[in-house]
Amino acid sequence: MLDLFALLLIFSGITFFFLGAIGLLRLPDLHSRLHALTKADNLGLGLLIVGVALLHGSLLVALKLLLIWLLVLLGSATSAHLISQYALRRNRS
Repeated sequence: MLDLFALLLIFSGITFFFLGAIGLLRLPDLHSRLHALTKADNLGLGLLIVGVALLHGSLLVALKLLLIWLLVLLGSATSAHLISQYALRRNRS
């Protein structure tokens, strides 16, 4: 039963990655694209990590995966901010 729940989480995470990619391609402006991509990818990665941690069953692996997820959250927020600031400065000139 736990394996089925873990696979459901992994599938949900992959679905969020797919929807984020569609948002990147379909939304009209830069800020909407960044918002869709960062939110969907962060949630998708979180669900994927929880599913993999449940499948593996080790606390050490789960903590390492959590650390990776937190670093990705920090990196995506920082990069989205830098990209939007660059675009704003470029449009002013």
